[in-house]
Amino acid sequence: MNEITGGLKEALLLLITLDSQVTKIIYLSMYVSGLGLLISAVVGIPLGSWLGLTNFRGKRVVVALLYTGMGFPPVVIGLFVLLLLSKSGPLGFLGWLYTVKAMVLAQAIISFPLVAGFTMAAVMGVDRNLRRQLKALGASKIQTTYTILMEARIGVLVSIIAGFGSIISEVGAVMMVGGNIENFTRVLTTAIVLETRKGNFSLAIAFGIILLLLSFIVNFAMLHFQKKELLSYDE
Repeated sequence: MNEITGGLKEALLLLITLDSQVTKIIYLSMYVSGLGLLISAVVGIPLGSWLGLTNFRGKRVVVALLYTGMGFPPVVIGLFVLLLLSKSGPLGFLGWLYTVKAMVLAQAIISFPLVAGFTMAAVMGVDRNLRRQLKALGASKIQTTYTILMEARIGVLVSIIAGFGSIISEVGAVMMVGGNIENFTRVLTTAIVLETRKGNFSLAIAFGIILLLLSFIVNFAMLHFQKKELLSYDE
């Protein structure tokens, strides 16, 4: 209980004083997760839309692989990226291992199946008669896809929130490919692990509180833009 109280006090102190070390860690955490989410959204939303609107041979296998990716342990993805970027790996020439780029790559891979999978489910949930009506009106494929995405925008937003939630709290993969290097690749989650191992429980709890606070602010901001759509039909 004392550690929790101490953590709350330390979190407030760190935020009020804008500690430079903590500010760097917060900035890097948001940068890595934000860029990873952006990459996964740029790839995942169009792919999820295409899967939701298209029928082809082998679609069940592709969807099964996508759903499998949604439950894939992040630490395994971290191992995969580590082997990929190691000196003997196929992308070792890039020299990305133990850099921010490696962390962003791992985060993008982790969130991609969630963004694509939830987007696909949201698109498939749109009334099929809408697509038929758009075809009858002579809408192009791009216009049809855009209109259906707009109808499924709450589901797409949920896919982005789910993707963000999966990476902002992720620790295994970023520690594996980033190395938790001070002032370089240390983020909030890896800092929590480090301080816990050192026995600095109050500081670890302070980092945890800051992480929860950031996650809440980002999710609340995203929901704010969709507040009208989130109202029930009775209101």
